Amino acid sequence: MTTERIEAPRSARAARSSGRGINWEKWGWIYMRVSGVILVVLIFGHLFVNLVSGEGVNAIDFAFVAGKWADPFYIVWDTLLLWLALIHGANGMRTIVNDYASTRPYFTLFKKNVSLSTIFKGALLASTVILLILGTLVIYTFDPCLGDPQSSGLQEICAAK
Repeated sequence: MTTERIEAPRSARAARSSGRGINWEKWGWIYMRVSGVILVVLIFGHLFVNLVSGEGVNAIDFAFVAGKWADPFYIVWDTLLLWLALIHGANGMRTIVNDYASTRPYFTLFKKNVSLSTIFKGALLASTVILLILGTLVIYTFDPCLGDPQSSGLQEICAAK
């Protein structure tokens, strides 16, 4: 039976983390609360516009999205929704990794010991950044008039260009 020593709450490690510098855990905690409240407003607004006002779910198609993204208000709305939701989710996953992933050295990479926690956080950061870039590119470079606008009910939007 092996026993592991649990550090005291006021140990040297705890003292180091509470010293000078930015307290990332505190700011992560604050971000989760603030972004959660903002996300509730953004999500219910998004659901109201897409499902309640108008013809409901039957009206959502390519032309509906093109019409929404022709308005700068909805571009900003959807960008905020994308960024806040992805960062909120990534921060939550980071907390889970901190709680459950091992911080003991997992393997050696470039003469440095790397833990499972570091690998997971790196993968989480990479996937979050890639999804933020791709999602933002889709929102800001969306052009409904590529191809044949006559076949998709977009005559009004494409004619205005």
